[in-house]
Formats: sequence, structure tokens, C-alpha cells
Amino acid sequence: MIAILTALLGCLLWTAPTQALERPDKEFKIFQFPANMIPRIDGQIDDWEMVPATYIIGTDELSDTVMDKGTNHDPQDLDVAVRVGWVKGLNRLYFLYEASDDYWNMYYRRGDIFEIAVDADLSGGPNINNSQLERWDSHFRFKGVHAQNYHIFTPPGEGRDWVFVWGCQPWISALPYANHAYSYNFKEGESGRLVLELWITPFDYAPYEGPERAVISQLIENEIIGLSWSVLDYDEDNQTYEGFWNLSHKTRMDSNASNLVAFRLMPLASRFRKEIEAQWSFTVIDMDRRMVAFKDLSYGDITSWLWDFDDGTTSTEQHPIHQYEKAGQYVVVLTAKGPAGSARRIKVNEVVVK
Repeated sequence: MIAILTALLGCLLWTAPTQALERPDKEFKIFQFPANMIPRIDGQIDDWEMVPATYIIGTDELSDTVMDKGTNHDPQDLDVAVRVGWVKGLNRLYFLYEASDDYWNMYYRRGDIFEIAVDADLSGGPNINNSQLERWDSHFRFKGVHAQNYHIFTPPGEGRDWVFVWGCQPWISALPYANHAYSYNFKEGESGRLVLELWITPFDYAPYEGPERAVISQLIENEIIGLSWSVLDYDEDNQTYEGFWNLSHKTRMDSNASNLVAFRLMPLASRFRKEIEAQWSFTVIDMDRRMVAFKDLSYGDITSWLWDFDDGTTSTEQHPIHQYEKAGQYVVVLTAKGPAGSARRIKVNEVVVK
């Protein structure tokens, strides 16, 4: 029986293979902020100074796929740098967008745009148009539902919302699902530098009618998500791109989630951690038999584990499966040891069986 339950636990811990994405030779990184250093959304960059330069994605990674400029960049015309972050336990993606442009266009219908497309669960495929549905059915039932697209105006200009959600769910662009702040001192048609700081919430399911039945994507450490962006640069002609620069190198990254690129949700950097930290989770896999599977999530160089199940028994396995004889609430303790010392994690009355 234990062998069968162990195999079941293995299935519970298994992760699905990565959906095919563009630029398979590239994997970009999403910086994990410590929980006590979450960026303030104020348009300032000081909160991001802890992010290493290796996380900065610049203009050199972008390709113009509309005006046929390819990767021939002119930093005197437009130069951008993007950093992406996350916080473990918060299903949000944080962005710092810094851009210098020789002509900032704030035209109310188009204007300069930083366009983000995200597919956090790697569902892939079209997310804007569904040819099997009539136009308006496609809009209300399909557009942006399984992957989202944000046309962010840089800057929005007077009287305009900060973002156009290219989908059926504009509610995702406001609190508590998104927030933003700008910093700049130029006017329409001038050159200058812009800072945009924001966070968004990715959704596995974001329906037209609102958040009641929505499913927020779960961001998990070390997992891959699909993400890309485009920089739409207009100069004096409001109808023609000066450049359409995108990270995916595919114009249709805007409407097909399979055209996004791989971003990894990175672990917390070692400088923010103790040398050894004990952590664990559990799953009740058979309530009738009071069988509980415990999973070690400890950090550091660990050589031994000691579990105290609060019923007079212990285990030295890393991921034990334990059967309780009696119903109750149990205070379970994991002590993890290694060359750097020891640490323990206590969960008070969290493990409950009947």
C-alpha cells in the first residue's frame, strides 16, 4: 500500500511539459523579490536596484517585424530596458519599463505603446480571434480569456486610461488586479526618458462577465511561463509605425500565445536567505485511512531530516507518508540539518484528519 501511495504522491508532484514557445534557444528570467522588499508602485527605480543586470532585457533583444528593420536598432531613436519580477505567494508580475525616445507620441487612438502578452499556464494557441465563432461571440467568449494582452500607453496623455486591454475583460486593468505609475517630464512630440512601473495579474481564465468565476494563474518557483512584449513606436505620423519592436520576433505574439517566449520564475537569491531554512507542505491523500503525504521544501545544503508527527512517531525520510491512528489536529515539526547548522519548521494544528 505504501508503494502505491508513494507512486500517487509522485503523480501529484509531477509538472506538465513546457508548451512549445518561440526562440527556443532563449530563456529569460523573472527576479524574485523578497516578501519584505516588494516594489512600491510609484514610478521610481530605487526598489529595482537589487535586481542584477543579467535580468535587464534591452533593445538588443528586440526585432522589428513590421517595418522590416530586423535587429538594426538606433538607440538615438528609441532605447528600452525591461525588468520583470515576482513575489512568491503573490500571483503578480511586476515590470519596470525604462525608455528613451526621440519623439513621444501621445495620440489618443494609438500613440507609443508598451504591449505585454502573457500566458502563464502555457495553454498556447490563439487568444484574440476564434475563427469557429461569430465575431461578437468570439469577442465575449474567447478574446483574452486564456491569455491576456495589455496595450499600455507610454504615456497615456491627458484624459486617457493607462491601458487598453485587448480582450473582453477590461476589469483586469484596475485594482485589485493591476496597478501602475509613470515618471517623465516631456510633452507631446518632445524627446525624453520615461519610467513605467506596474504589476498585472495573469489569468488561466478571465471571462467577460467579471472576476467571480475567473481563475488566477498560480505562479510557482522555477516554473516557466509564456510572456513577451512589443514596443510600438510612432513619431509624427499617427498612422505609421516608426518601429514595431518585439521580444518574440513574431508580430502575432499579440494574438497567439504559442508565439510567446519562455520566462522562468526564479528562486530567491541566496543573499536574501539564511544558509539553511526548513519548510514543508502536506497533502491528505486518503482521509478514510488518515494517510498524509509530507513534502520537504527546505532550502540549503541539507543532509538529514527529522519529522515529528505529534503522535509519538517520527521519520527520517525526506518526503514521508504517514498514517495517523486517531482523528485529531496535529502539531508537526520538521528539523532539517546540514553542514551550516539546523533549522526547524512548526505548523500548529494545520494537519487535521478525522
